[in-house]
Amino acid sequence: MIVVTGGAGFIGSNLVAGLIERGQREVVVCDRLGHGDKWRNLAKHEVAEIVAPERLFELLDANRDRIEAVFHLGAVSSTTETDADLTVAENFSFSLALWRWCGAHASRLIYASSAATYGDGGQGFDDDGSVAGLARLRPLNLYGWSKHLFDRRVARLVADRAPRPEQWAGLKFFNVYGANEYHKGEMRSIVAKSYANAAAREPVTLFRSHHPDYADGGQMRDFVPVDDCVAVMLWLLDNPEVNGLFNLGTGRARSFADLVGALFRALGREPNIVYVETPVEIRENYQYFTQAEMKRLAAAGYDRPFTPLEEGVTRYVQDYLSKPDPYR
Repeated sequence: MIVVTGGAGFIGSNLVAGLIERGQREVVVCDRLGHGDKWRNLAKHEVAEIVAPERLFELLDANRDRIEAVFHLGAVSSTTETDADLTVAENFSFSLALWRWCGAHASRLIYASSAATYGDGGQGFDDDGSVAGLARLRPLNLYGWSKHLFDRRVARLVADRAPRPEQWAGLKFFNVYGANEYHKGEMRSIVAKSYANAAAREPVTLFRSHHPDYADGGQMRDFVPVDDCVAVMLWLLDNPEVNGLFNLGTGRARSFADLVGALFRALGREPNIVYVETPVEIRENYQYFTQAEMKRLAAAGYDRPFTPLEEGVTRYVQDYLSKPDPYR
């Protein structure tokens, strides 16, 4: 049995699909579906059970001898969330309880961290998971800090040789895009948010640059397709000897103009971009560059190439966004 928290969400539902497609029959989803269309992320797949987070440990205890691994992807994921108590409870305390359960029952835990832990990138993007390495980072928002808080606790527990899961791995996801992100509203990727305009031959808006080193639309991110993220997680499942904190990006930063250009060209059109002022309230902490350092994952043995931006966006547009049913 494999448990996926956040299994009806964006990355989680793609992992559930990947597990089932490779023949895994006992996949348990832990999530809240709410009143929207989030359920559609799971509609094409046979799952063993869907359990609310408050019932997860009851399920784990009842199946303690059958749990092969827990993929912990559930979180308060909005970078604009202001409820600190809720965010700490979901992103830190719940994660720590899962760590302890997996450690006590010889299970495996693969969990989602975030590139938001790097803050403004002033300390670089090296996924040094040591106590000292993590202490140098300064996240800019509550979400990033909550993820960083758990990374630091894990580092301390590992350094102190405290009980730990049979296998553990944290993944610092960079800018992920792909199928099943539609329920995320303003937290969707630029590709998803811009598709309707581009398909209707209307302009797509991007923020102007307020940094002398970057042109309008030249702000850069490490955009990684969700399929590549799933491939890494399945590889970790197949390699239980691999432990540690790892970046998960492509290792190559590209501009927002490149991203939107790839979207238009996937539709057979020339880019039509209009630049608007970056909102004042986010301007001071706006990141102009992120790029995953991927040497640690490669050193651990992962050798599959990551998908180039143009190929990833084209697949997303042609296989999902342009279809009547865009769900995986």
